[in-house]
Amino acid sequence: MVAITDPRSQPKINIQEQAIAPATKSAIPEINYPCSDGEPLAETQQHVLAILMTLALLRLYLQNQPAVVFADQFLYYIEGNSKARVAPDVMVVFDIEKRLYGNYKIWEGQQTPAIIIEVTSAGTKDTDWNFKKTLYEQLGVTEYWLFDPYGEWIAGQLQGYRLNEDGVYKPIKDNCSEVLQLRLQAEEYLIGFYRLDNGDKLLTPEELYNAALDASQRADQEAQRADQAAQRAALEKARADRLMEKLRQLGIDLDDES
Repeated sequence: MVAITDPRSQPKINIQEQAIAPATKSAIPEINYPCSDGEPLAETQQHVLAILMTLALLRLYLQNQPAVVFADQFLYYIEGNSKARVAPDVMVVFDIEKRLYGNYKIWEGQQTPAIIIEVTSAGTKDTDWNFKKTLYEQLGVTEYWLFDPYGEWIAGQLQGYRLNEDGVYKPIKDNCSEVLQLRLQAEEYLIGFYRLDNGDKLLTPEELYNAALDASQRADQEAQRADQAAQRAALEKARADRLMEKLRQLGIDLDDES
């Protein structure tokens, strides 16, 4: 899902102004901005998994922050032009209403996406590296990340870019996202996310399930050990009671202080 309007054919300032500045209702007629074009989410199941896993992890991580995470939804960047659109694999927009969106129009939210992640491949390389990189740079998207699950064209599978003072993308060398306060790491066919403040990994649903299962099993084992200890204590008490009874039968009463 690639926009027809190519930002490289326009002056840099025009895209930013048209994307953010609201137009008067009299200047722009009613226009339909579709939420879908019927195209598949991604070209392979692994690309789909990488997108959906990133969406799930970031939604959970940002649940208490004023941020909305989008996945494969149209981003419209010029009011009045329904063809000026792209569908980033994953993007995060801060300081907008937390609700469900069919698409995102920059002029309505008045906020540019802070970070965009594209799950790329050799087939989408030209679009991701040229068209989208230029567009996101001109729109002022602070960070742009490319993840190549199969390592088809990106060494190390992962490469991030951040806008410098001049509004130009420069490579992120330490794989740390200032926007998210997370370190990104290629882990086979997925992106691993690690908190910068404590190093903890954002666990995937599978990892969360396994961790919960391990905790449950440990709790069961502890309960079993506690039951066994209680049973041993009961047996020892019963044995002690029998011994005390035999001593009393022999005329020896240990409870008699005299």
